[in-house]
Amino acid sequence: MDHQYVRYPRYPRYRLHEVTALLLILSGLVHLAVFAVDGGPWNGPVSWRKPVTFGLSFGVTLLAVVRVTSYVRVGPRLRAALLGVFAADCVVEVAGITLQAWRGVPSHLDMETPFDTAVSMTLAVGGGVLVVLLAGFAVASFRHRPTGPPGMALAVRSGFTILLVALASGAAMIARGVVLTRTGHQQAAYHSTASLKPLHGVSLHAVLVLPALAWLLSRTSWSEAVRRRTVAAAVGCYAAAVAAAGVWAVLRY
Repeated sequence: MDHQYVRYPRYPRYRLHEVTALLLILSGLVHLAVFAVDGGPWNGPVSWRKPVTFGLSFGVTLLAVVRVTSYVRVGPRLRAALLGVFAADCVVEVAGITLQAWRGVPSHLDMETPFDTAVSMTLAVGGGVLVVLLAGFAVASFRHRPTGPPGMALAVRSGFTILLVALASGAAMIARGVVLTRTGHQQAAYHSTASLKPLHGVSLHAVLVLPALAWLLSRTSWSEAVRRRTVAAAVGCYAAAVAAAGVWAVLRY
């Protein structure tokens, strides 16, 4: 029974998305090497940290979403369209952040020149597109029970729910920074996102970790009941970590 579930078809477009994800991860690793050679600050609005972390995060998230959505009951044409837009948006986000890092200027909330404003607004709009796409997959996962081995439905639904927390915290960071920028507090805008970064980072990868755990458990000889309880315990632990990051954000706000 464990393996009687639908897997996404290995069409070239999905392989292309996976290759794209791996290239984004490679970009992050290359910029980690650049940081090791060039040095400079790791934190701050201008640093090699941003192309490193965003390349790795977007690459891993794209790879996870391509795989995880195979368990979500969405029509193949709609899934292909949504994943295509999502993959393109991931590339745009990482490319914009990387471009600004090489130019030595902030990537987000930078309104100093018309070009910087255009890049910053493109990244903000791209973030909005990500919210819409991933929220759509989250809603689809609750409309119809996801397929997969024992515990996968809970893992997928929980992963997408926690991912929405990451998207909401990311949107809050951008909104707060834009308000400060528009009111003439540019430097304050760059530092205004610090309190929400742990919450954003912790909740971002639940959609990878929890389904991956359910998939790994399906390869064991444990009973279905034990696997379901293990996934449920992992969801509880992950939710506790997100809650702790949320409390920290509130205290540091």
